[in-house]
Amino acid sequence: MTKGQIESKLSEAISKFEIEQMGRGPEKIRTIIFQDLIIVRLKGFLNTSEKSLAQSKEGIDLVKKMRTALFENAREALEEAVRSVIDVDIVSTYSDVSTKTGEKIIAIVVDQDIEKNIL
Repeated sequence: MTKGQIESKLSEAISKFEIEQMGRGPEKIRTIIFQDLIIVRLKGFLNTSEKSLAQSKEGIDLVKKMRTALFENAREALEEAVRSVIDVDIVSTYSDVSTKTGEKIIAIVVDQDIEKNIL
């Protein structure tokens, strides 16, 4: 597979993960591989209730805590989704949510330079 094909398949797998584990998929998803780092940017994944809650400081904190807890509980499933596409060992996984833009960033560090191994 080419780098672009791997990125596309990772986007599909992570979008499926979001639907199954988080209850809703993103409107847009983009995955970028850079050496030993997989960066995933999801847009439009907050639901209507979360957007409404995010209008206040307390609501923002609540949405972030809830999304973080959901992500942590489903981390193994995300890592398995990544491994189903590309044979790597995952070193660490990070995630953050912007209630202002409705975006989520997931960063996944793996044990090898993926770009180097593709070429």
